[in-house]
This record gives sequence, C-alpha cells and structure tokens, in this order.
Amino acid sequence: MNTSLKVRVLRVGIGTLIFFIATVLAAEAQMKVRLCWTSFASNMSGSWVAYEEGFFKKNGLDVELIHIPSTSRAIQAMLAGEMAFSYTDGRTAVQAALKGVDVVMLAGAANRFVFSFMARPEIKRISDLKGKKIGITRIGSSTYTVTQWVMSHAGVKPDEYQLLQLVDVPNMMTAMLAGHVDAGALSPPTNFRARKAGLNELVDLSKEGPEYVSVAVGSTRSFVRANEEMVRRLIRGYSEGVAFLKGNKAAGIRAIQKYARIKDPDILEATYGEARNYVESVPYVSRKGLETIIAELAPSEPKAKQAKPDDFVDHRFVSQLEKEGFFKSVAVK
Repeated sequence: MNTSLKVRVLRVGIGTLIFFIATVLAAEAQMKVRLCWTSFASNMSGSWVAYEEGFFKKNGLDVELIHIPSTSRAIQAMLAGEMAFSYTDGRTAVQAALKGVDVVMLAGAANRFVFSFMARPEIKRISDLKGKKIGITRIGSSTYTVTQWVMSHAGVKPDEYQLLQLVDVPNMMTAMLAGHVDAGALSPPTNFRARKAGLNELVDLSKEGPEYVSVAVGSTRSFVRANEEMVRRLIRGYSEGVAFLKGNKAAGIRAIQKYARIKDPDILEATYGEARNYVESVPYVSRKGLETIIAELAPSEPKAKQAKPDDFVDHRFVSQLEKEGFFKSVAVK
C-alpha cells in the first residue's frame, strides 16, 4: 500500500472514529426523563407536540411519555420516584401540598376549566342532578374538581348526589349514553363527541367558569432541587412545543389525532381550536386561579387560611425564559 493510500485510509478511520465518539456523546448527553400526561384532553397537547416534533430532544432530553389517568395517582408515582414530571390538577396539587405532600407546580398549562358539564337529555339543569349518579375519572382528578365546583355553585351538596369513578373521560360519555350515570365533566375531544351524540351541555366552563388552575405541569420540590438543569430543559422544550402547536396547525392536529385518538375531522378541528385558545403561551400558573382554590379549601383545610399562591409554585424557570425574551421570539404572529 503506497503512502498516499495509507494516509487516506487513516483519515477515513479517524473520521469514522470521531463520528462514532460524537454519536455516543450525544446519546449520553440526552437526559432520560419520564413525563406523565393524565387525560385525553386538548390541554395536554403542548407536551404531545414537544415530543413528536423533537423539541424535548433539541433541549437534551430523552422523554418517555406515560399516561396515568388522574392527578392523585400521578403524584403518587412522582413521590415513588417512578415519574419526574406530571400534569396536575391545580386543586388536587394545592390540597396535597397543604397536607405536607412534596409537590410543586412549575408551569401553567390551562388556567381555565376546559370542560363541558354534560348530562343525559332528560337532565335540563344542575339541580335536576339531586339524587343522581355523576361520573368522574377518579377522586383527585380534574373531573372531580370540576364536578365539585359545578355542583357547589349550583347549591347542590355532596351528599345529594353519587360519584362513580370510571377511569377515563371517554368512559364517562359511554356510561352516560348507556344510562349508567346521569352527568359528568367532559373535556375536548369527548365533549364534542357528546354533543354530536345528543347529550345535553349544562355548562360550558371554558366560557362560563372562573379563572382557575385547571392543569399545570408539576414535579416534587426535592426533584427540582436535585435536577435544576433537567427542569430548565423540560420547561423550555414544553414551551417550544406550545408555541409550535399554536403556529403550526398541521403539527398540532397530528399530535392531537395520535394521542387523543380522534378520527372525526370536525371533532379534531374543534379540539385543536380549544388547545390553541386555552393552552397558556406564557405558562405561568394563575395567581388569581390559585387564590380561588385556596379560598375554596379554607373551610375544610385549616392550613389554607394562612396559605399564599407562591407556596404552591416555582416559577423560576418560566420567569427565566421570559427575561431572556424567549416567549416574544416564538410568539405566533
């Protein structure tokens, strides 16, 4: 083998080795992390898009999306170390923290109830539900929180109706149609399907409900302290996913179709519209929404009387992105 050929072979070998090392290092640089989503609902779509369009990977995260249907179970998984982050129902997260549970909200996904409270056709008003059965996914879920809010604001007491736990929101619609339950809080896309199926919409909470921390992205304070760089990457990747969702309809619809399992084009369109309208672009957890939750809990939770909204959130990571001008740079024009 002549000298020039040897040099070329050596160069090829070195180039291959460098490429291999770079590939290994890139793989090792990806932090593995589990993120829980809790519902087949439009307000989960920021993370779906961030995952599908590669924004988590862009920020050095190898994310595994896990579905656990309810905040209370998701919090248990985080406390057990099985999950790093999860979507959480605001009321359940606050209630848990008041009891000394290590949980904190990092980013606000939806600061309104993106739900319709639906009922069988013969039910015309909330007061008709006295003595009836109402479906929820689980105790401690967003559907549970919404049901409590709707019924209490209509003057119907908890002992005047029965709750049945049905695991997932689509099961609630199926149970209503079959006559096994009389009402329930349905999120997009299930509420759109329910309207088409002839169920009665008693309250559209996205329009008639209060400012309220419906869904947030959370973790535990102990995990955040030990993994600040991972948290920073997660919140940035999530925020990029939300911006892309709002600016790229095709990507948003693809992700929603995959995870919410929607085939009907009208329902898919409506679900995307809900996500675009109600998922927070600058994802702060609403202070006013937290104040509402604290006030609701004060009569039954003594610690709530001294609690402040800042006790339940860690906005450092969202705030840092805002100071850097990130949200302005990705805002939909």
